[in-house]
Amino acid sequence: MRGRGARLRRHGIVSGIRHFIGLDAFEPTVLRHMIERAAELKRTPETGQGALAGKTLAMIFETPSTRTRISFDVAMNKLGGRSIALSPGELQLGRGESIGDTARVLSRYVDAVLLRTTSHDSLLQLVENAGVPIINGLTDRTHPCQLMADVLTFEEQRGAIAGRRIAWLGDGNNMAATWIQAAAQFQFSLRLACPKAYAPQSEILEWALARGADVALTADVRQAVAGADCVVTDTWISMSDDAGKQKIEALRPYQVNESVMADAAADAIFLHCLPAKRGLEVSEAVIESAQSLVFDEAENRLHAQKAILLWCLAGDS
Repeated sequence: MRGRGARLRRHGIVSGIRHFIGLDAFEPTVLRHMIERAAELKRTPETGQGALAGKTLAMIFETPSTRTRISFDVAMNKLGGRSIALSPGELQLGRGESIGDTARVLSRYVDAVLLRTTSHDSLLQLVENAGVPIINGLTDRTHPCQLMADVLTFEEQRGAIAGRRIAWLGDGNNMAATWIQAAAQFQFSLRLACPKAYAPQSEILEWALARGADVALTADVRQAVAGADCVVTDTWISMSDDAGKQKIEALRPYQVNESVMADAAADAIFLHCLPAKRGLEVSEAVIESAQSLVFDEAENRLHAQKAILLWCLAGDS
């Protein structure tokens, strides 16, 4: 996987094709442009009308989806294109056709492919064999589309994210990994409080630190949250996890509740990519508080998705 991934770590472009696989594949200026484009499209949606006329996006969902599926479908429609949502059971993938052959066939029919999967390696195999842009709709490694919406949400509420302090609490999962990548690319400070058994992948942490990112890992919730401008968490039980009591008990001290938010900055916001398990990773009081921007964050998936699609398919630079 590392060898395949390294081929993408220039500008997200392979053989002239613009893929959106991970934040680590881009120069920071390209990601900054996408954020600014997303903000512009939110303010003046008419600027994108018809930009993707005649274009088709195939979306393959190996795992359930609400926000990714609907936001990309609506984004394509509003930009003048169309989308087709598929599950493995509707494709010959469900009967043993290889990812490579599927990629080569789809490339003859559509203009881009989005994949939501539990295997990042499957995504990279798709990239290796496709002749059209591939978009990471979520893997067990990262969720870059979500993070673009998160940065957009922070900045429209609190201004530039560069130099600000973000706290991550809980499972060091794919979203934690993507926040680590974002800290390097958008130049904010990130403190992650995770149990040792559920710490983020060391490879991703090392990648960010090698690029001078201000990222630190701790087991101390109060240390991570102190003075934070934004507190972030995610579900403790991901779609590929067994809902084991051992994991839940290990993570229970990392719940985002009113006491935790009181240690953050007075105007700190709370983010969660959803779906949320209220009473586990976040208390009902916090997710329903004025500090919570989770539904603004969900809305911003649409605008971020538009900017990603325009970069992949319309040559936005």
